[in-house]
Amino acid sequence: MFKRLRNWLEGRRVKKMGFTAAQWEAAIADWPVIRRYQGSERDALREMTFRFLARKTFVSGGEFQFTDAMCLKLATMACVPILHLGLDWYDRWQTVILYEDDFVPNRSHRTDDGVVHDRGPGLSGEAWYRGPVILSWQSICDSGADTRHGKAANVVVHELAHKLDMLRDGANGAPPMHPDMRPGEWHEIFTTAWDRLQNDRQHHRSLPLDDYALTSPAEFFAVCSEAFFETPETMKAAMPEVYRLLCQFYRQQPVPLAISGM
Repeated sequence: MFKRLRNWLEGRRVKKMGFTAAQWEAAIADWPVIRRYQGSERDALREMTFRFLARKTFVSGGEFQFTDAMCLKLATMACVPILHLGLDWYDRWQTVILYEDDFVPNRSHRTDDGVVHDRGPGLSGEAWYRGPVILSWQSICDSGADTRHGKAANVVVHELAHKLDMLRDGANGAPPMHPDMRPGEWHEIFTTAWDRLQNDRQHHRSLPLDDYALTSPAEFFAVCSEAFFETPETMKAAMPEVYRLLCQFYRQQPVPLAISGM
């Protein structure tokens, strides 16, 4: 009963916002990933995007004047990973803070040489445990197949992957597993992939991901998620077992079965 009431109230908020399908299509037209979603999937993604906007609070960072079109694009990128999981996977947080460009967190930062600075470097995104998601609009605009050192980048997918990861035991690279996923397989396959890429980097071999992925297991999962949605063909070819597990987790096949031969 509570869920039905929530859906009804949410539907009223969506109607009051007044977004149209045409507005949504215009807002996401320049994101190539959206071409993958057609027919009923596209309709479901649009509806989820509107409901995401009804549930979340958008706040300006640094007095940035964002528009409805910006919110629609950001929300769509946020909803793509959970399209077949459900919007409830984002229930533990409420607020999106949107800056125009990189932002500098108001906290101390220790560099690799051990020196502690009053402020850290500029960031394109950040996800707080049960707190807000903070994003740079410029970095959202820079999403794409080869925009981070020639590798896939999508700051929204990255930070929302952290939010999914945090649902079980904090950000450790292991989000909640579905009942049909084999216990222990995630850890085994991701660890093997991590070790192989670490070895490749040490021997100066080309990596299929931005090497920021190798800073921690949490970042590895987040960067792999970016590649899974932005460059799935590359990921499937270079990291087939990681790709397979991400298909199971996200309940999506970004490389169509008829093409992949899986």
